[in-house]
Amino acid sequence: MTPLARWQSALLRAGARITSPGGHRGGLIVLIYHRVLPAPDPLLADEPDATTFAAQMDLVADLFRVLPLAEAVGALERGTLPPRAVAVTFDDGYANNLEVAAPILAARGLTASFFIATGFIDGGTMWNDLVIDALRRAPAEFDLSSVGLGRYALTDMAARRRALDEVLGQLKYLELPERVGRATEIAELAGLDGRCRPMMTEAQLRKLAYLGMDIGAHCVRHPILARLAPEEAQREIFESKARLEEITGHAVRTFAYPNGRPGIDYGPEHVAMVRAAGFSTAVSTAWGAASRGIDRYQIPRVAPWDRRALKYGFRLVRACAQRRPVLAEP
Repeated sequence: MTPLARWQSALLRAGARITSPGGHRGGLIVLIYHRVLPAPDPLLADEPDATTFAAQMDLVADLFRVLPLAEAVGALERGTLPPRAVAVTFDDGYANNLEVAAPILAARGLTASFFIATGFIDGGTMWNDLVIDALRRAPAEFDLSSVGLGRYALTDMAARRRALDEVLGQLKYLELPERVGRATEIAELAGLDGRCRPMMTEAQLRKLAYLGMDIGAHCVRHPILARLAPEEAQREIFESKARLEEITGHAVRTFAYPNGRPGIDYGPEHVAMVRAAGFSTAVSTAWGAASRGIDRYQIPRVAPWDRRALKYGFRLVRACAQRRPVLAEP
């Protein structure tokens, strides 16, 4: 390590001690990931590859104390949270969570929570992955006029990434059946042959649980709960929990709201459903650290998108200092 890197590391460690002292003044950082890729992918530039993730976990292990999510939330409520507390989470249920991320975590003695959208287990594909694969394989001139999205010149990977962001943005808040239908049409226009199968199988989920990782629920079809009728939202929450318990043979105690923005993607009525389903804690995508007294069913998280480990570390230290206010319970 160079003198500059040693100085930066010492500064990070001091910052973490100051901003996350533990006890009654403790704050909990919950990291959110989705995939860890075997190698860099310019079309998924926001997702870390194995080398980047390993460097991030080395830094996290050096600067923070990684705890299981439910244990950390309980300690936060009791005022017994250790200094520099962090929990690691993954959303959706990608196979690379087991194949790439889990070995990196296990090699460092770290644990994580994996939130699974159960409708895609054993061969299912989320709508956004259909679009991603379509934009990856589509011809240079890609006409999506038939699905109301116009024409795209996909001349290079940067153009494909811009088109991907635009298409995902336009589809994201459509009603779920329409969103899935349009994504399926886009995949067919790109000539996909069904090879896109990125999610875990039941056997992989059981292996992940066997490794000591926490398996949590993320609904069945990954819907935006606020867009569903109450009975449909309740079914998504309850059925995902039951399916995961059947697969793993263990109680499922943790939950992540799909998309996860409070007041936009879910509301107080969905918090009440999660509590009634028997979960012990739930996470959102509100940004920042959780302070003592926060609603345990609306724990905020931090999305780490920095590629350089030290910059990533500085972002986490800054997040420690940005405590979320208490979110009102329903």
